[in-house]
Amino acid sequence: MAAPSQKTIHAVPEKMPAASYGHLLNLPNFLTLCRLASIPIFLTLLTRQRYTLALYVFAAAAVTDGLDGIVARWFDSRTELGAFLDPFADKLMLVSAFVVLTIHGDLPGYLLSVVMIRDIVIVVGYLMISFFTGERVPVRPSYLGKSSTVLQLACVIGVLAKVGNYRPSYLNALLIVTVAITAASFVQYMYRGLVWLRSREPEMFA
Repeated sequence: MAAPSQKTIHAVPEKMPAASYGHLLNLPNFLTLCRLASIPIFLTLLTRQRYTLALYVFAAAAVTDGLDGIVARWFDSRTELGAFLDPFADKLMLVSAFVVLTIHGDLPGYLLSVVMIRDIVIVVGYLMISFFTGERVPVRPSYLGKSSTVLQLACVIGVLAKVGNYRPSYLNALLIVTVAITAASFVQYMYRGLVWLRSREPEMFA
């Protein structure tokens, strides 16, 4: 007598939960994206020397910059995307403003040179340290670094707010102080990077 046939039971794989990207589109990141979207508008106004309107856009971007940080802390909605986009948006708007205003002769070339050299060397140094150590270097803004950013913002606002070709004396003093603090923060970041690298790869300094 033939044995009764048995149906082969195939295990049905469980459905993997769909990846959720909702946490990336939170309010702080949305504000940061708005700030990025405002950069072309800001640059268009700058190139046409519509400084008053450019100042309004710049001020609105500064407000969103403060809001996204406050909202992220209050609602504990900080993300890796936001940690990257926020400083990137700030630096992109600031550097682009420096470039255009320097081309128009509203800012001295030495200020742009110091700012660009500092930022380029810091980024390249960060990538090199990460390459040599194979670790992600912790980025902690220093008080000098934050002060240099605030002063650079003040320089842009001071130029946008000035009337005609008149440059008040306080703006000249502000430019000098900004160069000094930016250079000092550059030296500090270089020192901190070398100290961190030496603690991970001491044979490089033997």
